[in-house]
Amino acid sequence: MEASLLKFIERVRAESSSGENGIASEYTMIKNENGFLKQKYGLTTTAGGLKENAKKNRYKDILPYDQTRVVLRPTTPEYSCDYINANFIKGVAGSNRYIATQGPLSNTVVDLWRMVWEYDIKVIIMACKEIELGKRKCEVYWSPLDAASTFGPFTVSTVAESPTTEEVIVRTLAVKYCDETRTVSHFQYTAWPDHGIPDEAVGILRMMESVHVRQGHHPGPLLVHCSAGCGRTGVICAIDIVNDLLHKKQIGEDFNIMDLVLELRRQRPSAVQTKEQYEFVFHTVAQIFEKVLHGSSQNHQPASLSLYTNVVPPKPALRSFSIGNTYNHNTRKSPSLRPRSSQPPSSVNMNDTYAVVNKFKQPGTAPPHVPHYYDNERLNSQKTSANDLYSIVKPKNRPVANTPTSTVPVHDRTWQLNHRPPEDTDNDGYESLPAEFQMRDSKVYPSLPQVPSDRHSHSDDDYEYVANPIRESSPNQGSIGGIGFKCRVKKPKGPRDPPSQWNRPER
Repeated sequence: MEASLLKFIERVRAESSSGENGIASEYTMIKNENGFLKQKYGLTTTAGGLKENAKKNRYKDILPYDQTRVVLRPTTPEYSCDYINANFIKGVAGSNRYIATQGPLSNTVVDLWRMVWEYDIKVIIMACKEIELGKRKCEVYWSPLDAASTFGPFTVSTVAESPTTEEVIVRTLAVKYCDETRTVSHFQYTAWPDHGIPDEAVGILRMMESVHVRQGHHPGPLLVHCSAGCGRTGVICAIDIVNDLLHKKQIGEDFNIMDLVLELRRQRPSAVQTKEQYEFVFHTVAQIFEKVLHGSSQNHQPASLSLYTNVVPPKPALRSFSIGNTYNHNTRKSPSLRPRSSQPPSSVNMNDTYAVVNKFKQPGTAPPHVPHYYDNERLNSQKTSANDLYSIVKPKNRPVANTPTSTVPVHDRTWQLNHRPPEDTDNDGYESLPAEFQMRDSKVYPSLPQVPSDRHSHSDDDYEYVANPIRESSPNQGSIGGIGFKCRVKKPKGPRDPPSQWNRPER
């Protein structure tokens, strides 16, 4: 048997280090065998497709095979239907070693407890969270700690709840039906993403060790479920079956993970649902085999240490576990973003400043001398030079010269013009002005609420952001047909005298 274990480990190591995809090719063959399995074994899903049972299926394409489905006996006249989306799965010791089922819906929670009671379930393994990615994956079918909840004729109390690790929550449930009370252990593995794989297998292996301690020699089946009861559920069943084969020393030269998964899929549809999950089974089994080969010398190691240093982990592209202490996760981190501050330097005296505008400059080059022109001096221009130091007012879409004179106050018109540019608008290196630099007459010019953006943090004070600036024109041109500076804001208040151009009447 040791030669078979070593051969399997060498295969996993070789494919992981060389980048071969023999394991992935096997999974493709498994998917192609689905139709053949149904035809060969005559697998049907008649009960799950009945109209009265359709509402009891979480996913319409995951229906239990009639040949292995769990049949319920009636408990009360209200709960007399025999259907539940669950299948028996054989183990090494014989049939009905596991029950693979979906996460219960709100209308099937009572059916779950009917199944637990009828088939004398002692341990439940839950391989999902109640809510994942904003979607409900499983209904809560237990009670809060030190409380009791009623589900049909069953009363469930949570006697103990202890997060043993960051990955597993262990609950002890007391289930009462009629005058009888039974104890059920509930293991919830919370670090397994839907359709994915855990970061490492150590947590699952430790959980399964605790599961077998609680199960002991109890003859009832292990109840395993995730959301659909096929992907993560199939992985757990496959790993546990291999563990039982090891204990019974039944790992021979003909041992094959592919045959094992095909046998699981003959009993429960879509067991081991993705290629990543299939590869995860290979690497977890390799860890188990490595532990056996290390023998008693490794049994003195603390439980928290990895004992499988000779096994190479899967490709870095996969969300995979680390094997051995020598393997480091190559997680790719996004470059740290340093948000551009809209605050002025602390040395700036705000009493001498109207606005501070940050503009990126090329290092080692002095800024060219650019004469400043004001908005009411520009006529039929369309664009502005990239060297402008002040923002340009964006005109209305219709020609202002052809519109009648509005009776709306100037500041109200300005408020309607203020709008935020699209997020992909290029502001030529400018940053928006923070709320501290609003005009002093804030009652006339209120500030729009700030909206977070993926690019820059803007503050809509009394300024518009220009997507297509007006072209710079001659300083001697007037402002006929344009929106003058006085049409937007009042004359600035401050210790300095305004430029003489602001005192000219508009035309």
